[in-house]
Amino acid sequence: MREALTTFRQIALWPALLTTVLSITYVGMVNGYAFLAFNLAYLGLAVTLFCAERLWPYERAWLANDGQIGVDLAHTVLNKGAVQVLIAVGAVFGIAEAAVDRGLHQLWPTHWPMGLQVALGLVLVEAGLYAAHRLAHEWPLLWRFHAVHHSSTRLTFINTGRFHVVDTAVSIVLSQPILFLAGAPTEVFKWVSATTAFIGMLTHCNVDMRFGWLNYLFNTPVLHRFHHSRNLEEGNKNYGENLMIYDLLLRTHYYRPYRPSSRIGVDEPMPASFLGQLAHPFRRGRDAAPAGREAPGADASSGPIGV
Repeated sequence: MREALTTFRQIALWPALLTTVLSITYVGMVNGYAFLAFNLAYLGLAVTLFCAERLWPYERAWLANDGQIGVDLAHTVLNKGAVQVLIAVGAVFGIAEAAVDRGLHQLWPTHWPMGLQVALGLVLVEAGLYAAHRLAHEWPLLWRFHAVHHSSTRLTFINTGRFHVVDTAVSIVLSQPILFLAGAPTEVFKWVSATTAFIGMLTHCNVDMRFGWLNYLFNTPVLHRFHHSRNLEEGNKNYGENLMIYDLLLRTHYYRPYRPSSRIGVDEPMPASFLGQLAHPFRRGRDAAPAGREAPGADASSGPIGV
C-alpha cells in the first residue's frame, strides 16, 4: 500500500502542481488581479518545492549548500526584473504595436478558445526558445554566457533563474517577437510568460517524480537532468523550454529509462561571485568552446530507474 501511494505521488505531483498554479493565475486574470495572482502562485510554488525537495529529494547530495544560493537569487532578480521588464514590456510590446498598425494582427485566430490560443502561442514561442538554447550550446560566443547556467553543480528550484543576463536577453529577443508579430493579444502573452515561469521552476526542482509519456510533451525535470549531463551525448539534447515538439522534430530529444547522473557542471573555471560571473564571458583570451563537459560515455548513469 505504501509503495502504491509513493508511486501515485511520483506520477501525480508534477501535473498537480502545474495545474494548481495555472488555476490560481486564471482566477486572477478573470477577476482583474493577474499580476498579484501570478506572483502569489509563483511564491507558493517555490515554498512547496522547497518542502518537497526535502521530503522527497531526487538527489540528496543536491540538498547541500553549494555557496551559490545568493548568487542564484541575484541572477534571478536581475533576469526576472530588469531584462524581462525592459525587453519584454518595452521592445516586444513595441513590436506588437507596430505589427498591429500594419494589420499583422489579422493573422491571429482570435475566434479560437483562449486555451487553444495559449497552446498555439506556446508552440510559436518555443521555436525561438529552442533556437536560442541550441545556439547557446553550439555557438562558442553564446556558450560563454550560457556556461554560467551550466556551471551549477546541482539542480534545484533555487537556480531556476541562474542565467547570465545576456543569455536571457537572447532568448527573449528570439522568441517573443514571433508571438507578437503573429498578432497575439496581450492575454496570450501573459499566459505564455506565466506558463514558462512555472515550468521553468518545475524543470529544475530536485524532487523525485515520474513522468512517463509527459517526457514526450513537456520539458520535465528528468529531461533537463539529462540536458545538464557532462556526457555530451546527453547534454547536447533536450533544448526545449516548455515543450519538446522541436526536439522531437529535429531529433535532439533524449530520454532513456535510467537515472541521469548527478555529476553535472562544466570543467571550465567559473567565478564564485555574482559580479564575477557577469564579467566572466567578456574576459579575453579564454576558451569559449562548449567543450567543458565530459566526453561521450563518461559516467552516463548511476543505475536504472523508472522515470
